[in-house]
Amino acid sequence: MASLLRLQALALNLTAPRRLPFLPLRVTTATAPLAGRLSTAAASGSSPESPASEPDLDSGLYLVATPIGNLEDITLRALRILKCADVILSEDTRHSGKLLQHYNIKTPLLSFHKFNEREREPNILKRLHEGEAVALISDAGTPGISDPGMELARLCATEGIPVIPIPGPSAAIAALSASGLPTDEFTFVGFLPKHARSRKERLEISACQAATQIFYVPPHGIHQFLSDAASSFGDSRSCVIAREITKLHEEFWRGTIGEANEAFATRQPKGEITVLIEGKLISADETPSEDFLEHELRELMTQGHPLSAAVKMVSEATSAKKKDVYALALRLFGK
Repeated sequence: MASLLRLQALALNLTAPRRLPFLPLRVTTATAPLAGRLSTAAASGSSPESPASEPDLDSGLYLVATPIGNLEDITLRALRILKCADVILSEDTRHSGKLLQHYNIKTPLLSFHKFNEREREPNILKRLHEGEAVALISDAGTPGISDPGMELARLCATEGIPVIPIPGPSAAIAALSASGLPTDEFTFVGFLPKHARSRKERLEISACQAATQIFYVPPHGIHQFLSDAASSFGDSRSCVIAREITKLHEEFWRGTIGEANEAFATRQPKGEITVLIEGKLISADETPSEDFLEHELRELMTQGHPLSAAVKMVSEATSAKKKDVYALALRLFGK
């Protein structure tokens, strides 16, 4: 009964108003180790929100997803991990400080971003080997997804250190779910390369795929992106432009790429943007390109299908002849 009351009190304490405004920037730090924080909280008779009511975390790297705009989108599990970790790695300590301050989380923050992650990694690995629980958060969304964390997670996995995902918000998945475009198969591309030639090459690959394509676009780059997309996908391909997801001015624009170029020609949108473009429709009479067949074969082989099964599935799903697909598969993958 007492446990039930503590859980009910925790849920009430963590309930926040809808559409919460961002709080003033503030760095939240604490120097006391986890054991000290827990014993101090226990001695003071802290509320159920305190880490004193929570068990110690097992050592490991915790990838904690955080809200992409609305503070209500944090999970109870994420809050518990952030409170009980020995340290929180943060892409921007000032930005993350307002989230921690709002939920009265005192765990020490340590900056971890693309400019210092290589420098930080040896010390972080040392702390993990010594038994600490390390939480990693990005400015918004899921760490490692177009944000710092991928390399650290790889290093931990290589060294046998547990890597624990704490799932939650992701702009790509949120946008896809509400886009109205096919969700049964999609490709997350993220941010395109800055170099024009590399950007064009990547868009050409995406334009040939049957899966919905998902891109992250900075607000200042939306005009260039739509112009490049029109060249690769054509003006008639359907797209969805999702902006300020979960925030006060959330917007989902739907239309064709050609219409998007017209609609945004005189607009300079603010906030991070997720652009989704429908996959290429392969008609029964259209012979798919070799690049397309290669992509489909590689996808199936990566999923564990044997070569013969992959060939059969690709030939049945397209108008390509089985012998041609088989010859291509042998050339690419051998027997």
